Amino acid sequence: MASPAASPTSHFSLPGWKPGSSVLARRGLMLVLSSPSGAGKTTLSRRLLAQDDRITMSVSVTTRPPRPGEENGKDYFFVSVEEFQRL
Repeated sequence: MASPAASPTSHFSLPGWKPGSSVLARRGLMLVLSSPSGAGKTTLSRRLLAQDDRITMSVSVTTRPPRPGEENGKDYFFVSVEEFQRL
């Protein structure tokens, strides 16, 4: 007998987690995409962002100066070393 098709959330094994649970709604769920360069992280993250408006990307903080075309608050939060040390 074939097993039922897996739902997008069937692989989660969080204690007490159920789709639409108040714990998930209140606390959220962090998903970390980590792989070698060129493995498809950007492609996968763009697809996830396009499919579900509850998914957002985190914005990292950096002390380096912005590169051409980078926007503060969108690509990174650009801060001084002193400000970074206060975080």
